[in-house]
Amino acid sequence: MSEIVIRKEGKAGRATLNRPGALNALTAAMALALEDALDQWRDDVDVAVVVIDAAGEKAFCAGGDIAELYAHGTAGDFDFGRAFWWQEYRLNLKIATYPKPIVVFMQGFVMGGGVGVAGHASHRIVGESTKIAMPECGIGLMPDVGGTFLLGRAPGEAGVYLGLTGGRMGPADAITATFADYFVPEAEWGDLKTKMIDDADLSAIEVATKSAPEGTLVQNAAAIDDLFAGQTISEIAANLANSDTEFAAAAAKKLSKGAPLSLACALVTIRQARQGDLKAALQMEYRFSYRAQEQGDFLEGIRAQIIDRDFKPKWQHADFDVPPKDIDTMLAGLGPFEWTEERDMP
Repeated sequence: MSEIVIRKEGKAGRATLNRPGALNALTAAMALALEDALDQWRDDVDVAVVVIDAAGEKAFCAGGDIAELYAHGTAGDFDFGRAFWWQEYRLNLKIATYPKPIVVFMQGFVMGGGVGVAGHASHRIVGESTKIAMPECGIGLMPDVGGTFLLGRAPGEAGVYLGLTGGRMGPADAITATFADYFVPEAEWGDLKTKMIDDADLSAIEVATKSAPEGTLVQNAAAIDDLFAGQTISEIAANLANSDTEFAAAAAKKLSKGAPLSLACALVTIRQARQGDLKAALQMEYRFSYRAQEQGDFLEGIRAQIIDRDFKPKWQHADFDVPPKDIDTMLAGLGPFEWTEERDMP
């Protein structure tokens, strides 16, 4: 059975991620198939709306296929990952700038590559089970697929908090943090998809929208803005250590699991993304991703968290005091290999 089911139904172009046993983790082939479908539907007069959903109840998409990247990376084939990220980021930008409405239904886990597919759509629907996160720093990567752009638009320092700790967002928090638009009870999703297929009736989304169960970002906003205002990871860690609240203790524990280099680069890129557009954010993210296997902690993070599961990664920096030159090295321009959506990877 296909890993992604592409078809036309009524007035809708439909794409269903179809690897429920793997939490619909996005492979290179899936990303290419989705991009090809969007290219075909762009000028198809029979397609008025695009609907993207996923099979199973546990996840819309829990990220990219990390095992696939790890296998190539440990064999010294860094170009596989680089090509995957290049095309994936092009897909992310294509979704964000698509001339037709794209309606996405996000159940269960939505992480990493799943955020890249869903987070830039024009109509982003969440339900009771939705759990969105950008936990990349914990595997030696950093928020990518345009995640820094979304995090940079979260209110106050919420994006920094979410990006550095990998904190999970329920439906209300996802809407607060700009990762989603509408809360619709999942029991109503079937009828809503039918309306998209039959009539491309986007107004039905507003009609079906309800108030999401209360989240935590709003109630913790003052603490987040205070604790995560530091200019470096060390400053933020010190702020958390000097606070005697349960929230600070929980955040400090999550922060401690990240690769220091990833955290430091994520802090810089999230704040830079506040001033730029999505393309600029993707370009900066690609600079890190391009180097993550060979110069960063990505392969070691995958080994510790996914492959060997000893959960004891040996990061290249022993503490949060990452030298600025190391950050600059990871985020420096790539010259002829700089990411752009206008061509394939050279």
